[in-house]
Amino acid sequence: MPAVLRPRALRSGDLVVVTAPSGQLEPGEEPLLARGVAILERMGFRVRVSPMVDPARNRWWASGTPAEQADELNALLRDPEVRAIVAHTGGQATIGYLDLIDLDAIRADPKPILGYSDISLLHMALYAKTGLVGFHADIATHGFGGDWYTLGDEARRSELVDLYTRVLTKAEAPGVLPARGAWETWRPGRAQGPLFGGLLNRLVLLQATPFAPAPERFEGAVLFWEEVQRPVSRIWNDLHTLRLSGVLDRIAGMVVGIPTEVTPHEGGGAHAGLRDVVLDVLAQRDIPVLAQVDFGHTSPNLPLPIGVRAHVDADNRRLSLLESAVAEG
Repeated sequence: MPAVLRPRALRSGDLVVVTAPSGQLEPGEEPLLARGVAILERMGFRVRVSPMVDPARNRWWASGTPAEQADELNALLRDPEVRAIVAHTGGQATIGYLDLIDLDAIRADPKPILGYSDISLLHMALYAKTGLVGFHADIATHGFGGDWYTLGDEARRSELVDLYTRVLTKAEAPGVLPARGAWETWRPGRAQGPLFGGLLNRLVLLQATPFAPAPERFEGAVLFWEEVQRPVSRIWNDLHTLRLSGVLDRIAGMVVGIPTEVTPHEGGGAHAGLRDVVLDVLAQRDIPVLAQVDFGHTSPNLPLPIGVRAHVDADNRRLSLLESAVAEG
């Protein structure tokens, strides 16, 4: 099992490339992209947009064929000038080229890769194979370029821009992550362990591939997950898949993001919401569960670096990063 591989800390003026490792840029999204680039520049980075981020570049639901997407990503991984890679959006394409990624290039020059949704599949697979710390974090278009970063509260926006900058540039523990809304205690308790997770259905999908994380990766881990456009019955099934694979018996804590278009089950006189199904599957497992945390298909996303030790305090509704996500250059 590879050791945790931290990317080199970014410096002011470093080149960050916005690329399309999954879905294409849809027509009309150009203003969102420009706003997302502006937020990254506000963090102090030079930003280049990949030629793959173009409405004219598409193949079905993706920005290109699996080979084209792998070639683009590999070129960025091998380019010493490129210091970080930001996905412009998520999608449905990452699974198609996992076996084409140059893992040796990652080991030779680890770089932060930022994104969520389908990009979390990339984070989890690369962590499993190389130990790379991936950043479950906002994307460029509907994340940094979304209305919240443009129209939201300036104090909160500054707080998030500062947090992202510190996480990416400082080889120090970021500490307590700032909550925007009211987090919820679904099961009390406290735990520490390395963060692991992402989009729940992608984690389950990964389990059927050679890129599945070793069972030991879940030992004492803080499992974080979110879901989008799924009924709770589907989530119940996916959580039971993790139970049957032994994951839920190994983790030390659970952090649930903000669900998006997750519908409760209503039928036969019974009602089941997301909290109900989570606690039902966990049964008597005595682990803390902190929920409605600021990440998922919502904005802003708190940056959650996979492999970095975290402390979840469900009693006081706090989540802290106990280690740096990057290494000194």
